[in-house]
Amino acid sequence: QVQLVESGGGLVQAGGFLRLSCAASGTFYSISAMGWYRQTPGKQRELVATQTRDGSTNYADSVKGRFTISKDNAKNTVYLLMNSLKPEDTAVYYCYAAIKDSWGVRANDYWGRGTQVTVSS
Repeated sequence: QVQLVESGGGLVQAGGFLRLSCAASGTFYSISAMGWYRQTPGKQRELVATQTRDGSTNYADSVKGRFTISKDNAKNTVYLLMNSLKPEDTAVYYCYAAIKDSWGVRANDYWGRGTQVTVSS
């Protein structure tokens, strides 16, 4: 059973920074990609940033230049460094991972339980 456990959310003032972490645990073959999505009440979950196993990254336009995603493949952990935070970044941030349970199969999507990030003005 794969689990994604997030940490690092909290309350910060506008202009501040936070770093989120997410570690994948359990029995699996490989992680194809990891990343972060966020969601606010009444809105759909949206992409923040993802990174593939080979290091390719994808960012939402709204966070480019402010957020940085990184991964430690040996630790099965993904990080999100969020700088210059704005009140509109307030959301529940969900860790995401595309994980292959065994060789030759399609990766399944897994989600963490979410961590609250609140940016005050």
